[in-house]
Amino acid sequence: MRFPPHLLDEIRARLPVSHVVGRRVNLRKQGREFIGLSPFNAEKTPSFTVNDQKGFYHCFSSGKHGDIFRFVTETEGLSFPEAVERLAAEAGVPLPRRDPRAEQEASEREDLYSVVEMAAVFFLEQLHAAPGTEARAYLARRGLSQDTMAAFRIGYAPDGRSALREYLAAKGVSKEDMVKAGLLIDGDDIPVAYDRFRGRVMFPITDLRDRVIAFGGRALSSDVPAKYLNSPQTPLFNKGRMLFNGGNARQAAHDGAPVIAVEGYMDVIALAAAGFRGAVAPLGTALTEDQLSLLWRWCDEPVLCFDGDKAGLRAAGRAIGLALPKLEPGKSLQFALLPEGTDPDDLIREKGPGAFQSVLDSAVPLIDMLWQRELSEHDLSTPERRAKFESRIYAAAGEIRHPTVQTHYRQVVKTRLRDLFFAKPQTGTQTGRSGSRGIGGRMGTVDPLHGMAKPLAPATATSRVAAGLESRPSEREAVILAAVINHPVLLERHLESFASIGFSFAPFAALSGALLDIIAENPDLDAGNLQARLRDAGLGAPLEKVFQAITHPSHWWISTEAAEADAETAWTRVVTLHHKEVTLNKELRAAERALGENPTGENWERLLDIKAQIESVSGTEALVEGFGTNSGRFSEAF
Repeated sequence: MRFPPHLLDEIRARLPVSHVVGRRVNLRKQGREFIGLSPFNAEKTPSFTVNDQKGFYHCFSSGKHGDIFRFVTETEGLSFPEAVERLAAEAGVPLPRRDPRAEQEASEREDLYSVVEMAAVFFLEQLHAAPGTEARAYLARRGLSQDTMAAFRIGYAPDGRSALREYLAAKGVSKEDMVKAGLLIDGDDIPVAYDRFRGRVMFPITDLRDRVIAFGGRALSSDVPAKYLNSPQTPLFNKGRMLFNGGNARQAAHDGAPVIAVEGYMDVIALAAAGFRGAVAPLGTALTEDQLSLLWRWCDEPVLCFDGDKAGLRAAGRAIGLALPKLEPGKSLQFALLPEGTDPDDLIREKGPGAFQSVLDSAVPLIDMLWQRELSEHDLSTPERRAKFESRIYAAAGEIRHPTVQTHYRQVVKTRLRDLFFAKPQTGTQTGRSGSRGIGGRMGTVDPLHGMAKPLAPATATSRVAAGLESRPSEREAVILAAVINHPVLLERHLESFASIGFSFAPFAALSGALLDIIAENPDLDAGNLQARLRDAGLGAPLEKVFQAITHPSHWWISTEAAEADAETAWTRVVTLHHKEVTLNKELRAAERALGENPTGENWERLLDIKAQIESVSGTEALVEGFGTNSGRFSEAF
């Protein structure tokens, strides 16, 4: 076999369909799918859909349907082997050498699926036979119903050294295949190979196609070295690339269920039985890059659920470090912290599914968990220690590779640092280490559940250096915001340009972040509904400040009554001038420093020239021929 199924599955897992298709089709998110114009037929109304969770595209106009390999062969004229080679290189998946041995190995892998499936049947039979009495009692104490045990195919490995080996041998399975499948322990110093799993409740581990590929075993005896034991690495099983219950969770995510990553098998099973069908767990390791990629294929913001103790917070910190470089627009993580010393299984058995739902409802975004992680590790009692904290939090934000996401993280960090260090004192706060109390009366109160600092109203800043943001709104910034609020299509068309604007007035900065989030989830909102969403998010006051800051009559084009073409022409020009003014102000500060260090006539003239350019940019400085005619006006200036 030239390309074995497991290799094609790995390439598909690493390359979402939207990533491959998006190079040729302009896609936009619509619910759980992407939509765009057909690459196969000329059309004006989009009829081409992409579903990353299911791993395919479908073109309603042409009837064409397929995965990433089919798309490349259809659109680029490549043969199937050529398409596989190209996509494998892009995904970083090494291809097998073209030789008979590679094909033989692929065939042997297919045989191993049968061996592992036979072992799953054996363990299931043993659970319901005499040897499984103690295991059945254990599962009953854990509250597992017969239906749940059947759904997860839970079994039992008898407490003997050869029960499985003899069962498989009677069915014609060789010792070599049992060893390759990870079912026997063998070696040069072992006279007779023996069963790996003995005296354990057995949890079959399946791939995304619901084939059993490995096992996890929970010991019933307390005197064994390992409470949990997983299959070793085999030709079928790589524990860092799979998730327990992954296949079921993928389908649940497609049906709209949240994806929740917990720590153990029993947690997943208890959650699934309680209705949380999107629960998964790593397989004996901390979350890996491949597992995170799987989660993001199924859900934009999966929830990572950890114990609220120090070990849980450390695990959350590791997940943050793993995720930061890979964050993309719309792709992030939520963190849910359990009561200390409680796991999901315990919580559900003792207090019911509603208690766990409350934990999910209190999940916080990655930015909050990052902030809490750094706060918990720093004493902020001196300026030097505060500077170290600031350096660390900015360095963490700098790990984000996507420029727009990094910009927004830096903006949030900047605002929180201002609120943390320059907020007005409140009564009742205490001096102490961050993460549990206020800092010098300035940090504010702390959420007792998550330890998150609640931002206080910032004090009036004496300078931009102190406050980090201007305390008075800029009319130009207000115009930029008002235009996209009244004409949301501008935001969809010029998303990157808008996201690159660093608003200098704090309420405007908060408003811009909310606009990006709302439009990302609801790209088709009109002006009225967009404003309603902003007010529902508690941003009514900043919204009013936007329109109050606009006084010049030349900005008539921001109105909802203005033609879309006029609004886009004017908005693009204003944004260009805004960027120019920001650049000129940076040059002005440099010129002032240069003049202070070297007061020459040349440096003085340079300073005056920059000031004159700033004055020019600040006026009503543009007149575009024909501007305004689409709105029933005649060559209006803006």
